[in-house]
Amino acid sequence: MENLEGFCRAFLENDTAAIEEGFNAYLKKTISIRDTHVKKEMTEIFRENFYHGILLGLFGNMDGCDIQSNAESGDGYSDISVEIEDQETGIVIELKYAENASFDTACREAMNQINDRNYGEKLIDDGMTTIHKYGIACYKRRCKVISG
Repeated sequence: MENLEGFCRAFLENDTAAIEEGFNAYLKKTISIRDTHVKKEMTEIFRENFYHGILLGLFGNMDGCDIQSNAESGDGYSDISVEIEDQETGIVIELKYAENASFDTACREAMNQINDRNYGEKLIDDGMTTIHKYGIACYKRRCKVISG
């Protein structure tokens, strides 16, 4: 449980290296690359939803947090938003599938989506004074994390 709490604390501390290390370790320990295998006619969204569900489940174990999946905010729906009211801190996470391990491109795409669609707006409206934004790209059993 301590490792899980440390992983979640890393989001509050905006420690992308620790988030990436923790999520990579979790993926390597728990999933198979077959879990993300889909037929060619399926889109990337199915793969993104797989990682989205894993991360949502990890956050679901945190006490004192309001976690929402696909929350309406700004001009769209953020993948995951978290409010830690007693710290007035909000977290916005956008996940992308990094086709062919194109981690940098997928992370930038996720961050651009957060910013272009104003996903932090609801958190600000709810009184969060600090907003951490994360773009997370996943491919098979690996991920990359950036913040902005």
